[in-house]
Amino acid sequence: MFDETEIHPLFHGAPDTTEFRKLRKRIVRQTREAIETYGMIRRGDRWLVCLSGGKDSYTLLAALVELKWRGLLPVDLLACNLDQGQPGFPATVLPEFLTRMGVPHRIEYQDTYSIVIDKVPAKKTYCALCSRLRRGNLYRIAREEGCAAVVLGHHRDDVIETFLLNLFHGGKLAAMPPKLLNDEGDLYVHRPLALVAEADCEKFARSMNYPIIPCDLCGSQDGLQRQRIKRMVDEWEARSPGRRQILFRALTQVNASHLLDPALFDFKGL
Repeated sequence: MFDETEIHPLFHGAPDTTEFRKLRKRIVRQTREAIETYGMIRRGDRWLVCLSGGKDSYTLLAALVELKWRGLLPVDLLACNLDQGQPGFPATVLPEFLTRMGVPHRIEYQDTYSIVIDKVPAKKTYCALCSRLRRGNLYRIAREEGCAAVVLGHHRDDVIETFLLNLFHGGKLAAMPPKLLNDEGDLYVHRPLALVAEADCEKFARSMNYPIIPCDLCGSQDGLQRQRIKRMVDEWEARSPGRRQILFRALTQVNASHLLDPALFDFKGL
């Protein structure tokens, strides 16, 4: 699967070390496993691969390109960056990178940042409204480009943190699904990195020297509940290594009869 006599431009300059080769293989293997386990492939579909310029989206693009390059992903890929008008956003980085790598892409500019600034009260976080506006634009772009799926770079740690956020702050057992159908029923949302650890994304993107764009350009990240959850899980992991993987495994082994939701299990009929 990993014949190095042929290589996509995305992987030129990859470190020639055993450690990196194992990392790359692990990421691609886990990406393929998620795609197959959750039934993401419909042969001939077109996927809109969303890139923010962060470590996760670069890892996503590289893993999908690797699978397609090896003939293991029979879909067309269109990379897409949505420039939301955040102050200081380096608008030329991604288009120059994607052009140099020979990756088909679309760059879209929509100043949602000004809308968020206008609508969100002072000292409140921007993320909820920003995410809704971004999602709406990505759905629109996917339809315009004839894509069947919007593909996002959320990883295993995002899934865990979302589960804990819903548990502690939303009062429900729910995480971030690897595959879902949008409300309109015309687009899938895929998360092929759902099994990949954030630390692996970090190591991979840094090792490849991809031009990473920071995720806090809008200056709205302080005080988010997700940050607190992340720190809490980090502390658990430091005290008990492997805690993240145990949490994630729990999400794949749900026993409805040992919960309390009568919509999931027929307690009255027991």
